[in-house]
Amino acid sequence: MVTRRNFLNLSVGAALSVFPPAIRRALAIPANTRARTIADVQHIVILMLENRSFDHYFGTLRGVRGFGDRHPVPLASGKPVWHQADGEREIPPFRLDSRSTRALRIPTTPHTFNNAQAAWNQGSFGNWPKFKTPVSMGYYRREDIPFQFALAEAFTICDAHHCSVTTGTDPNRIVFWSGSNFDPARRQQGENCTAADAEVNNLRCQVSGTLPTPGYSYQGSAFNWLTIPEVLERAGISWRIYQDPNDNWTGLMHGALAFSSFRNAKAGDALYEKGMSQGSIRDLALDVRNGTLPRVSWILPPMLWSEHPAPSSPPQGAEFTARVLDALTADPTVWAGTVLFLSFDENDGLFDHVPPPAPPSYNLDGTLAGKSTLDLRGQYFADPERKYLHPEDGASGTVRPWGLGPRVPLYVISPWSSGGWVNSQVFDHTSMGRFLEKRFDIIVPAISPWHRAVCGDLTSAFDFANPNVEPFPQLPAVGDSAALIAKISTRPAPAPPAIPEKLFQEPGMRRSRALPYELHVHSRVEYREGKLYLEFHNSGRAGVVFHVYDKLHLDRIPRRFTVEAGKHLEDEWLFKADDGRYDLWVIAPNGFVREFRGKARFDDVAHVEVRLQYDPSGQSVRLMARNRGTQRVELSIRANAYREDGPWTAQVPVDGRAEHSWSVIASHQWYDFTVVSDQFERRFAGRMETGDPGFSDPAV
Repeated sequence: MVTRRNFLNLSVGAALSVFPPAIRRALAIPANTRARTIADVQHIVILMLENRSFDHYFGTLRGVRGFGDRHPVPLASGKPVWHQADGEREIPPFRLDSRSTRALRIPTTPHTFNNAQAAWNQGSFGNWPKFKTPVSMGYYRREDIPFQFALAEAFTICDAHHCSVTTGTDPNRIVFWSGSNFDPARRQQGENCTAADAEVNNLRCQVSGTLPTPGYSYQGSAFNWLTIPEVLERAGISWRIYQDPNDNWTGLMHGALAFSSFRNAKAGDALYEKGMSQGSIRDLALDVRNGTLPRVSWILPPMLWSEHPAPSSPPQGAEFTARVLDALTADPTVWAGTVLFLSFDENDGLFDHVPPPAPPSYNLDGTLAGKSTLDLRGQYFADPERKYLHPEDGASGTVRPWGLGPRVPLYVISPWSSGGWVNSQVFDHTSMGRFLEKRFDIIVPAISPWHRAVCGDLTSAFDFANPNVEPFPQLPAVGDSAALIAKISTRPAPAPPAIPEKLFQEPGMRRSRALPYELHVHSRVEYREGKLYLEFHNSGRAGVVFHVYDKLHLDRIPRRFTVEAGKHLEDEWLFKADDGRYDLWVIAPNGFVREFRGKARFDDVAHVEVRLQYDPSGQSVRLMARNRGTQRVELSIRANAYREDGPWTAQVPVDGRAEHSWSVIASHQWYDFTVVSDQFERRFAGRMETGDPGFSDPAV
């Protein structure tokens, strides 16, 4: 493992000698650290590419939540989430091998609302390749996409960044440019939107015609809430969209085209001149050199350079990204104060295994599968006539939560985020707007309270006080990507292997940013009621979604619980019909797991509950057991990872308590313990946050 210490011991002078001139110039100037806060950021540049999922790109990357995930959610079959099926056979993830196939130019896969909802299955997954085609399970390794891996190694990769909506391009880019894809006025009134006042599939941004003449022709009704460019314009903050308005996938990459303000803009208007006119990478480079780079810039790639599965490709997206980096680093004083966010709008149909945080779904009987500490009215899409739902999608009714969607890559590229970090806080496209809010003291009014509670503002991805000083790694060559793609196009198409491949993830840890989470889930068995109660407590600084899978009833929609910072919820599960048995699997961000399994005997002889407590100052965790029964209970405790000692026993007297604590220093604050009695089993796993940076899960 490369540590910070031996990073710093590298010969910076020798390392710099191999970098391109533009990067050498940038590294010669330290990060802007006048205030040592976000105020040092002078320019925010946002490049959104097309249609890749996190697992598809980085499931094999060391130190992220990928194919080595120790806690994959279960399918209805009881197997882990990797065992997706196409209706006839299982098709687990498989490598898109660029050495022998045309894997770098895979076809696009289905990615509209109906098939996306059916594949997600309200959190139950199971039939991803059935609704998305078998190629959706394909992924790359480091050798296949070296530039993308090098960016992740050089800067910060976010492995809990989700697209905002479980559907395609338009809805997600509308969120990206405004904060919402559904009318915030109706949401504020507690009314769920329909397709008349929300973007479900690609419609409103898809234009015909050309600019400047004869002009665009639009589809669908226009939206009227404020876009982020309008918020910036009203606040006097400079901005620009760099694009070819006639090569932006017929408008689909420009989410602001859904709004009346942009549709009605004329030559000479600010929205037209800054947001609809021509602006190439050459123009970006000139603005950098001339000192006229706006405070906020969006970059829209041409179709062939967008990284979208066919007609584009990873090498073409890499070459375009390299051009952007060359432009931004042409003046090192500009780069010293610049943040480049490189994101993707949605996942195409490509598989990702992490269940997206979302408001609770509705069961078929109309009840809500979960709860929330904030009002969820207006956070759903109503499709009473099932115009937008797949005929085979019967998991829920016709009211569906808007988001979040699958994970998509997000690189945070700046002098304050270099060094190969991972950030595992939950983000989505609204997070970009909230970063702008944080930097410029503005408000993006369309962002919902639910998104503000659950999705971070991206500031945790940076160290403004003490910027990294690691040398910039040498990035792979990316020139002439079009010729490379033409060369490999004659190779056979990739296909799932006849014998499923063993899942692979690179070994090793990655430095990890501190997270705002401090979560607890406590159980309480009430034998006479025949119920198990779970209490969800959030004593951290950010809201969170807990997912609960009932392993005895995996045909049911998983329950989801949104718990704001400083709040708690409680829910109950009946176990009488299961002869006293229960088995609940709870997950939350960054490997947080709790498992509650047992068989109630419907008496008061033994009645013990176990809780885990954190001691950040002492860097330890403590298991606390309390006996409310009438008989002494012996507990056995074992470590499932991170330790080689144990097991341990604890005697819990009648009406008494017992405790046991362990240091988590050696495991970088990660823990995983199981407590067993003759009636139950409890598992506690995750990472204790201390407020300081740490490392990714060393047990992966």
